[in-house]
Amino acid sequence: MEPQEQDAQAFLTAQKLLAGKWSILILHHLHGQTLRFGQLQKRMPKMTHATLSKQLKQLEADGLIIRKEYAGVPPKVEYSVSQIGEAFYPVLMSLKDFGIAYTQWQKQQTEEKEAE
Repeated sequence: MEPQEQDAQAFLTAQKLLAGKWSILILHHLHGQTLRFGQLQKRMPKMTHATLSKQLKQLEADGLIIRKEYAGVPPKVEYSVSQIGEAFYPVLMSLKDFGIAYTQWQKQQTEEKEAE
């Protein structure tokens, strides 16, 4: 495989892992801590129970998070970021920085248009 093809494949792989609308935000909330389902849902109130469940299952299947279930009534389930998921953290921070820069750029564009 040529270097350009390898690069393209790497981007496609990363894009596939983060295809879920909420994946990045879930990884952000789990960084450096373990949370239960209800705690995650409280941090993302616009996300439905079903959507959060689906996203967590996909992130677990992809190996980015770890799901630990404890026996008991009611059952207790905790989620944390896996080792490979933690390796993604610098990318998350870069995305955050870009999001801030882009928001500032948009605001500047709007102000310039209004000033014309």
